Amino acid sequence: MAAIAATPRLSATATEAAIAALKQLLGDRLSTATAVREQHGHDESWAPAFPPDAVAFVESTDEVAEVVKICAAHGMPMIPFGAGTSLEGHVTAPQGGLCIDMMRMNALLKVNVEDLDVVVQPGITRKALNEQLRDTGLFFPIDPGANASIGGMVSTRASGTNAVRYGTMRENVLALTVVLSDGRVIRTSKRAKKSAAGYDLTRLFVGSEGTLGIVTEITLRLYGIPEAMSSAVCGFDSLEGAVRTVIATIQSGIPVARIELLDDVQLDAINKYSKLDYRVCNTLFLEFHGTEAGVKEQAEMVQAIAAEHGGADFQWTVKPEERAKLWQARHDAAYAAKALRSGCEIWATDVCVPISRLAECILETKADLKDSFLIAPLVGHVGDGNFHLAFVVDRGNPAEVAESERINARLVQRALAMEGTCTGEHGVGSGKMKYLVAEHGEAVSVMRAIKKALDPDNLMNPGKIFSV
Repeated sequence: MAAIAATPRLSATATEAAIAALKQLLGDRLSTATAVREQHGHDESWAPAFPPDAVAFVESTDEVAEVVKICAAHGMPMIPFGAGTSLEGHVTAPQGGLCIDMMRMNALLKVNVEDLDVVVQPGITRKALNEQLRDTGLFFPIDPGANASIGGMVSTRASGTNAVRYGTMRENVLALTVVLSDGRVIRTSKRAKKSAAGYDLTRLFVGSEGTLGIVTEITLRLYGIPEAMSSAVCGFDSLEGAVRTVIATIQSGIPVARIELLDDVQLDAINKYSKLDYRVCNTLFLEFHGTEAGVKEQAEMVQAIAAEHGGADFQWTVKPEERAKLWQARHDAAYAAKALRSGCEIWATDVCVPISRLAECILETKADLKDSFLIAPLVGHVGDGNFHLAFVVDRGNPAEVAESERINARLVQRALAMEGTCTGEHGVGSGKMKYLVAEHGEAVSVMRAIKKALDPDNLMNPGKIFSV
């Protein structure tokens, strides 16, 4: 990834004045310590780190509104920060400014059991949310792998392993409370499951990456915890056979909850990192939700489909500890990939294509990797056409960096040519900005118009999604 130069917006005098006003409001919850600033100047992506000028630890919607008003008065950029697990440089501060850390706003505010929804603050993590929901018999299914904050998941329109059955954050956010760039507080919707009243502002802010406003409350759709869950593993000698099994499963209407593809490189890495002993080959990890009879039937149906496409060693289990071990290994895929080369870093990228083009896209991508000297395990939420590469790169080696950029560009161009997207779930941030016009064309000018209307001074997370 090409370096992005820092471009400070404010003079030192203006920055000092803004920080002084914020200090008066927040006291010790406003930090300018170097270590704190550096911690908040990067995420888990390959993007270069840029620390903010200060970090505010906020505790309420009213306080966020007051912070925003001070920043707006001084022209100070604002970058909301959650768990820091984003993957495209979403939280860097290339223009300096204030990082607004939301993690103290981590309360579950209200559970509406009969209506199957919950109201939370943005700093609560998905694991903490489900732990607190456990006694209600309900759960929130969106699982991006990392223990991300719900606010961050809203901002990046996250999805993950369960999306094939339960959808993404787009389908599961019912309403938001948002602080706009001038400090106004709005609520985008009521709790009704549907509405035809006015513009759908909820969907506008879901996936906006903090560029239009700061989310301070979220109403989420919940689901009943299934009576039974089973997980399965199936190996394939042919990558095409694995992908064809996925396509046939989805087209057959089998309500699989998770269907993950790991190529032989990724499976080998997981075996070593998570102390597993699966046959090293292209492999599907699957999960089924429903009644005891239902999950058994689903597993048997997928086993039959897999056999038609060369699947072997189909193993499935309902034991919670075995299921947990399997999915923890899947969630640790990036760390397993990184462990393949000591001293190297991971550049994670993703695309999504219509499922009918999935086999073609993956096979052409694997052909690129076969002709390359890079190690780049492939893993994906292939039930919805989404997959990832994890380039294992020595950042200090220009040849490796250039080769990663070349293959990533080919991957994105291939996905767009197949009527797909440059990012299925990571978001744009700063890392995928250069591909947005190629994907959306003139629609990007409409996005810029919306941005200018809601944030005329470009103070909300500037330098992300597109240039202004």
